[in-house]
Amino acid sequence: MVMPGGRDDHAPVPIAPEDLRQLADHDARHRTFDGLAGPLAALDTGGGGEQGTVLLVAGFTGSKEDFAPLLRPLCAAGHRVVALDQRGQFESPGPDDPARYSVAELGGDLVAVARQLRAEGATPLHVVGHSFGGLVGRAAVLADPTAFDTLTLLGSGPARLGGARAQLLEHLTPLLDAGGVPLVHETLEQLAMTDPQAQLVPRPTREFLSRRFLANSAAGLRGMADAMTREPDRVAELAATGVPVLVTHGAADDAWTPEAQADMARRLGARYEVIEGAIHSPAIENPPRTLEVLLGFWAAVPSTTGVLR
Repeated sequence: MVMPGGRDDHAPVPIAPEDLRQLADHDARHRTFDGLAGPLAALDTGGGGEQGTVLLVAGFTGSKEDFAPLLRPLCAAGHRVVALDQRGQFESPGPDDPARYSVAELGGDLVAVARQLRAEGATPLHVVGHSFGGLVGRAAVLADPTAFDTLTLLGSGPARLGGARAQLLEHLTPLLDAGGVPLVHETLEQLAMTDPQAQLVPRPTREFLSRRFLANSAAGLRGMADAMTREPDRVAELAATGVPVLVTHGAADDAWTPEAQADMARRLGARYEVIEGAIHSPAIENPPRTLEVLLGFWAAVPSTTGVLR
């Protein structure tokens, strides 16, 4: 989830003025996939994907660009990479009914995209879900355990979101009722500017983040917020699928706590990695270590499972 709240001030993530993060250079092309409620915008590096295909799924208020720093490195490592805007996010349109943004519906979108990628020859096929995207990725695996060969939960948790970020979401509906997405954006901007870390974000990136947020569907914001704060614990169900899982997060994650994520990994029997120098968005805050963790997991899957699914 790309929202302020509850950050550990003793774990700063420096951002150099020339480091544009979401605007990092890449060679991926824009394309769309057929979702269950309409087209889904994506960045696709294409290529043969000799080492497999990776589907990257954005979190709440995020977008495919949250993975921009990983696109070239993953491609260079032999992977085809597809980063996705979920329905209602940034460049993916979505329905006007908040009920159409449930975790189950969004997971259905990922299964649909997986089938299209499989038809294009994607094997193995890995899904990486960031934050709320991890809950959606889990739902996709539970709906069809054959859809993906592995699942990575990146800064995601075992059940509904709690803590400071959940408290922040309690104000979302009144703000949307009073002034729509522009008022939510204005309020979050004022809150973010009280954070010295946010003030260090380069102007081009801030301008992109504003443009992206304002493109969000109001129904999507309502529906996803509701889904994220109501999600039940489905860890046992996920473990029963047998799909290999990586649980990884920033050392100072301020959404689901590091303790909750470590316990989830234990219950799953999953590989577990902590990404130092990162808070809740490791792909942006520490791309080299995030890349290392992902590649290490995928490389280890054959030796731990015998064959990829």
